[in-house]
Amino acid sequence: MTDHGRAEAKRIFAAGLKAADPYRAVVGHLGDVEEPALIIAIGKAAMRMADAALGRFAGVRCLVVTNYENAGALDGAEVFAAGHPVPDENGAAAARAVRAALQAAQGPVLALISGGGSALLPAPAGDLTLADKAAVNTLLLGAGMDIRAINLVRQQLSDLKGGGFLRHAAPHPVTALILSDVVGDDLAVIASGPTVAPIGTASDAIALMKGADIWEKAPEPVRTHLLKGKPAVALPSARNRLVGSNALSLAAMQAAAPGATVLSDPIEGDVAEAARRICDRAGPGITLWGGETTVVLRGTGRGGRNQELALRIALAARARGWGDFVCLQAGSDGRDGPTDAAGGLVDQGTLDRISDLDALLADNDSYAALAEAGDLLITGATGTNVADLGVLIRPRA
Repeated sequence: MTDHGRAEAKRIFAAGLKAADPYRAVVGHLGDVEEPALIIAIGKAAMRMADAALGRFAGVRCLVVTNYENAGALDGAEVFAAGHPVPDENGAAAARAVRAALQAAQGPVLALISGGGSALLPAPAGDLTLADKAAVNTLLLGAGMDIRAINLVRQQLSDLKGGGFLRHAAPHPVTALILSDVVGDDLAVIASGPTVAPIGTASDAIALMKGADIWEKAPEPVRTHLLKGKPAVALPSARNRLVGSNALSLAAMQAAAPGATVLSDPIEGDVAEAARRICDRAGPGITLWGGETTVVLRGTGRGGRNQELALRIALAARARGWGDFVCLQAGSDGRDGPTDAAGGLVDQGTLDRISDLDALLADNDSYAALAEAGDLLITGATGTNVADLGVLIRPRA
């Protein structure tokens, strides 16, 4: 069933991506939005979201900040390409331009927000530098924290996150259309909540970093900034609307595979444990899930959570004595970690095509393992981002 199963898994995954189309999501929510004086689009889906808004509000000033893979020319918009997942100087320049545009706005602001916006728009708070923020970001990504914890810390180091858009746009109202890449769709977490109150405090950030054993590894200016704390400031209100999410894409995948079993609880936590939970619950037929796992970095290899999860599902399947199966595990944005792969597409023969999987996994080198097996899933940048999606197919008796 391998060739057919692989094609079927890709077809189902494609249905999930289609449901996350940022253009359609924005168009469907512009009906009662008043004409803005300024449009700001940030995140991996920013290009498509801005294109949709400009189709309705042509001539309005529009700034777009997105990752290099998704950036391109867009009529009527100023497009900034920046680094992700580690912030860079182009992102810092984009943040300065966004901040200036918000402060100069002469009326309502329309914010179009999608996943990735946190790293793409670094605006260091206080006396912090971009290098300080980049160093902390690298520590956070390697500590196995979930995205809510990561963004709680990021917000305390930023001038635009955790409601920063609202402070700089005041007194003008802000409407935000938000495409969620976060399990549970917590608006304070998506892109670190530029139009939403902060998740926590500086003290909370310190506690999280100490708990993850990265406090002493953080740059001294970061520790000084957090120990000083941010004064509590009342934020102007915003009109925040969720226009797309992992759950909506998962529902579309289910519609594309009638009779499939959908794992109701999002797949989160460490990849090894997540693989076990998936295989424990997956019977014959098609099983679907969404979520966002974590990986603790212990080696220097290349890979990402989706690639490693795919491999660990293959390991769990072999341990259970499964015969034929196909599993697709991928990030909806088309990029898993610092690689050009979206994830992995594995089957019962994958492990036999890898010479030393234990060593590669110990080095966090899932990319090399899947490349050796010929099982990398490479889609290119998709222009959207609603977290991760998975498909497992086993033949029925």
